[in-house]
Amino acid sequence: MWPPELPPLPALTRAEGNVVDSYLEVLDLLGRINPARSGDTYGRLRAAQALVGKASSLRDALALMHERSETELHGTTLATALRVLDGERRAARVTLPPPSGSG
Repeated sequence: MWPPELPPLPALTRAEGNVVDSYLEVLDLLGRINPARSGDTYGRLRAAQALVGKASSLRDALALMHERSETELHGTTLATALRVLDGERRAARVTLPPPSGSG
């Protein structure tokens, strides 16, 4: 049995696509760095080092949109793109995990 087919990615400008891609890369790195999750410090250090470059890419994508007079982010369209690209799961790694055990 095949998994359900994903909805199509909405039409995006190249700059919007770069914003979405860069944002997801930043999310992935923040998820790896999240101190509320178990893991080693070396992997988190590497993720933190890479975060600088990915944040710069995100900044550059937004600056390009601004320079091209793309002055508005279309939240509904971009949210659809983020969902299609598994953004909800990726963003969940940035949040605090549920409490463990009973208090």
